[in-house]
Amino acid sequence: MAPSAEEIRQFPRPPVTFTDQNGRTVDIEAYADGPDPLVAMYTQFDADSRAQGVPPRGETQIRDWVETLLDEGLNVVVWHGGDAVGHAVLVPSRDSSELAIFVHPEYQSAGIGTRLIEVLLGYGQENDLDHVWLAVSRTNHVAMKLYDKVGFETRLRDRAEHEMERPL
Repeated sequence: MAPSAEEIRQFPRPPVTFTDQNGRTVDIEAYADGPDPLVAMYTQFDADSRAQGVPPRGETQIRDWVETLLDEGLNVVVWHGGDAVGHAVLVPSRDSSELAIFVHPEYQSAGIGTRLIEVLLGYGQENDLDHVWLAVSRTNHVAMKLYDKVGFETRLRDRAEHEMERPL
């Protein structure tokens, strides 16, 4: 069944500039350039900043992973000054797209994740995507609250993770 007009929220499209809750002005832009800024960001992630095996550990593995995301997905990056501080991607798969989102640990809990996911969903709408899903650890209550806030619904509950989805 197709989603109703009420279910389809129009999200902002990149580029977007805003001030986060800590007073930092950041830019969110569609991204299709090289992997270096993202590799630099991801190499700073510690064990607590990883979930479900991503980002991978080690610069070579991170570079390979980022290059795959850049080749296969629609990517949006958050910039503060010249540094990448957030990254989200929609990777097409069959009749849907898988969403992944990452915010540098020093930039979390400041509203960046919410704005980043909204802009990514707008970028997906702009590129004629119509359905998005994701997997999230069942213990990651902060992320699940964010996904719920932007209209995701749980479609499958598992011991380790939940799958969530939403129409675009």
